Amino acid sequence: QIAFSSSLDVKDKFVLVSPRLELLDWNCVRLVYQITGAGSLQLHLRPEGENFDFTLWTANKPSDSWLIASVDLPNTTKPYQLLMEGTPGQGEGNSLALFEIHIVPGYCIECNFEEHHLCGYNNQWNPNVNWYVGGSLARDPQSNLPDDHTMNNERGHYMYVDSVYAKRFQEVAKLSSPMTTTPMSGCLSFYYQRDQARGNFFSLFTKDELGHYEEIWRPDVYATSTWKLVQVDIKAPHPIEAVFEVAFNSARGGYVALDDISFSPQFCHQETEPIFDPSISDCDFEEGYCQYYQERIGGSVWNRVSVKPNVYRIGDHTTGTGSFLLANTRFTNRPGYVGRLHGPLLPENHKYCLRFYYTVHGFVKMDNALALYLYEENNVAQEKIWTISETSRDVWTEVDLTFQKPMPVKIVFVTICRNFWDCGLVALDDITVTLGDCPLRPPTGQCNFELGDCGYIQEKNLHRHNWIRTRGQTPTSYTGPRGDHTLGVGYFMYIEASHMLSGHSAHLVTPELRGSDGPQCLSFFYHMYGSGTGLLSVLLHRLHHGTRPRHRDTLLWKRQGEQSISWMRAMIEYECRTRHQIVFEATRGPSIRSDIAIDDIVFKHGSCKGILAIPYSGFSENFNEIEY
Repeated sequence: QIAFSSSLDVKDKFVLVSPRLELLDWNCVRLVYQITGAGSLQLHLRPEGENFDFTLWTANKPSDSWLIASVDLPNTTKPYQLLMEGTPGQGEGNSLALFEIHIVPGYCIECNFEEHHLCGYNNQWNPNVNWYVGGSLARDPQSNLPDDHTMNNERGHYMYVDSVYAKRFQEVAKLSSPMTTTPMSGCLSFYYQRDQARGNFFSLFTKDELGHYEEIWRPDVYATSTWKLVQVDIKAPHPIEAVFEVAFNSARGGYVALDDISFSPQFCHQETEPIFDPSISDCDFEEGYCQYYQERIGGSVWNRVSVKPNVYRIGDHTTGTGSFLLANTRFTNRPGYVGRLHGPLLPENHKYCLRFYYTVHGFVKMDNALALYLYEENNVAQEKIWTISETSRDVWTEVDLTFQKPMPVKIVFVTICRNFWDCGLVALDDITVTLGDCPLRPPTGQCNFELGDCGYIQEKNLHRHNWIRTRGQTPTSYTGPRGDHTLGVGYFMYIEASHMLSGHSAHLVTPELRGSDGPQCLSFFYHMYGSGTGLLSVLLHRLHHGTRPRHRDTLLWKRQGEQSISWMRAMIEYECRTRHQIVFEATRGPSIRSDIAIDDIVFKHGSCKGILAIPYSGFSENFNEIEY
């Protein structure tokens, strides 16, 4: 047993590191732990030769007993280490304890119930009916319960639920698997016996993190006096639990027994379709309309354009210099219109996360400027799921929506202009659709500054100032962004030139990076607008046992002077196999109109090739140019 406790006023962090692991097949980590008072535990995976650790599991709820956690480790060809990180809360009485860490072959959802931990399966307590461990030589000789299936004798164990104590109609017992932690799909197999089947109802459900249930199996026979094999296909692109549920009508409802739950990554039935890839709905409009189309009755409303940004219009969201969709351009050939942009058909019974960006300009009335509908296959509107509200104009604003329907649907963006003089411009860009709930936190290696500074460090000296985390428009006019790049209404980092002298700088330094085999791609968005804009540089700082003078840092990238009124994307490919940090250095220019901002920093292992290339951009002589 290992225990950690915190000192009174210091927030300590404790880390256990596993040996180097080379596990080619799927494995399951089982932890027995306890949190007393305040604190958190996290399990991280550290791939060999990569900069970042990937968080697999986290817990922060206190308990008065030992708890079991099960975490899937997908098959991989790359060696790795596991890190258990504990952070007790400050003050007395807060502690964390680990009793066991086991790595076992197979999937965490599998179990034969022969061990005391029951593979992390959990009975939802009910005063009258519950799942119990059956089998062993100590059972009642008068019992009609079966022998175990695993060993086919009285020594083995299984799970069962009996109606003998049921007192009310529809008494329910639930046995839940550990929550899956990695996307998986395939064949779930188990054995069951069912006695007096007319007196009970037996079903298998999946349950997601929000508590939504979906029935995926129920028996097709009333009773079976021998162990019966069941195979059912499951698709779990997002975390789920398997829930075995039994309901009784009376105390004479018999019993249900369950044993030998296993999983295979191949589907049980050939006709089962693989997990749907929702990326067919993704589009950044850089090379066309993707799979989107519009109704062309009366002319085209949505037009694909690229603009040269100026004080009256911003560039696209993807790169700052690319293409997006614009409704009600000067090419729209009538004073009133309805524009419908249809996406591809999405299969039923999937949970989707839809994300897109929009901006508006010049609307007198926002009613009907932009709405989002779900249409059925026959082009009948099924539901309006979003509509625009009063919003900041001329700022790309993010929208996240989660939806799930029992029939195939497609997303349709609708803009309506009844009176030409009330309508302005509405634009769309960067539509993405993924399976599952919309994530609350950015993935590992990314920082959008929405929840804080991501552990980035301010480096100060006599002539060095701070980067400032803010939202909205910066205080000085004619410089700085109108909003952040991530959400349009979120946070970004910038230097406030009015607080600095010309030539003074600010350094924002990433947390320590371990180094990486092969190339590393760093991308970020920057904003350099203002007549006095100075210099933005990105430096590589290698770490050694001693200190290293800053002048020996390697320059990776720089931009000087005014670039654009839009957020621009930068991509930097570099290699460094040793410990290092990346430094964002902003230097104030000759006037106060020199605010410089950064946002949406992303590190990816591998080359930047294949990612949309960004040309060097500045203001065009023709600010009003629109290209198709």
